[in-house]
Amino acid sequence: MGKQKIVIKIGSNVLTKNSGEVNEELLRSFCAQLAHLSKQGFSPLLVSSGAVAAGRGRFRMEKKTDTVTQRQLLAAVGQTHLLNIYNRLLMEHNMSCAQVLVTKEDFRDRRHYLNMRNCLEGMLHHGVLPIINENDVVSVTELMFTDNDELAGLVAAMVDAQRLLILTNVEGIYDRNPKDPEARLLKEVDQHTDLRAMVTAEKSDFGRGGMLTKANMAQKLADMGISVSIAGGHTERVIERSAQGEALGTRFVPERKATGLKRWIGHASAYTNGEVYVNAGAKKALLNSHQATSLLPIGIIRIEGNFERNDIVQLKDEEGHSFGLGKVQYGAKRAKELIGSQGQKPLVHYDYLYIFP
Repeated sequence: MGKQKIVIKIGSNVLTKNSGEVNEELLRSFCAQLAHLSKQGFSPLLVSSGAVAAGRGRFRMEKKTDTVTQRQLLAAVGQTHLLNIYNRLLMEHNMSCAQVLVTKEDFRDRRHYLNMRNCLEGMLHHGVLPIINENDVVSVTELMFTDNDELAGLVAAMVDAQRLLILTNVEGIYDRNPKDPEARLLKEVDQHTDLRAMVTAEKSDFGRGGMLTKANMAQKLADMGISVSIAGGHTERVIERSAQGEALGTRFVPERKATGLKRWIGHASAYTNGEVYVNAGAKKALLNSHQATSLLPIGIIRIEGNFERNDIVQLKDEEGHSFGLGKVQYGAKRAKELIGSQGQKPLVHYDYLYIFP
C-alpha cells in the first residue's frame, strides 16, 4: 500500500493575527508537524489561505484603489511573503515545498485536471510538499472558488486522499451558534445528519467562506469515501494527532469510494453546460443503488442548453429538482432528436454518472 495522502487546509483566520500579519510561531508548529508526518509515511498536501491577509499586513495602498485591484495587489505581495515563510520554516526540517496556484478553470477540463493531478503526484513522489492556493491575482467574480475549502475538497478528490483536515478558528461544527453557551460540538456527522438548521453561514473577517460551505463540501467528500475532519487550528499538535486517527473536532464519516472520474464529475456542479429532465421511471432507475443504470433517451422528457459531447450536464426530475450530474456521450442537438426513443445509445453512461447523496 502506498503512502496515505492527507490534505490539510489552513484558513486565513488561523494563520494570521488580528493585525493581519502572519502568525509565524503557529506556522512553525504546523511545518514541524508536516515534516513529522512525511517521515512517518504520510504524503501531506497543504492548501493555505492567507495571501491577501498577509499582503494587508505588509502593504498599504491608496484608498481610492478599486476593490478588485486591491485584492489582486494584496494577493501578489502577500503570496510571496507567505511562501517565503513556509520555505524557511520547512527548510529547518530539510523539507522542500512548491507553490501551486490554481483557478476554477483548472478543474473544468478533464485533460487539464489530469495534468495537474500528475504534477501533484510527482511532487509527492519526490517528497516535496505542495502548497496550494487560489490564484487571486487572476481569479475574480465568477472565476473564484467559493473559498479555499472548496479548493481543498477538489484537491482531496483529485489525488484520492484518504483524509482531509480543515483547520479553522473554532473547534468544529456545533449544533447551534458557537457563541451560544448551550452550543454542543458535533463529534461525528454521517449522511443522515441534517446540518442545515444547525450551521451558521456567518463568515470570518479575513476568509470568504463560512462553516456552512465547509459542511456542504465535507458531506460531499465523505459520500465519495474521503474522511473529513473540521478542527481548531490552535489545538496542540492538531495535524499530527488527526492524521493518526485521533477524534478531534468534527469528523464526517466516509460512506463509499467513488472512482476518480466520478469524483471529478461530482465536483463539477459549477461547470455544467445544460440540463436534462427525466421522467419518474428514469429517475427511480438511476437512483437504484443496487443496479448500474445508464440514462437512455427513452427516459428523457426535455433538454435545456447547448451542450456538446463530453460536457457535464445536470440531471433534473419532472419538478425541476437536481439529483445528479453526468458526462454526455453526444450533444444537445442529437439528444433532442432522440427524446423518448427506444433502442438508442445512452446519453449518460453509468460510468460517467454521479448521483447526489
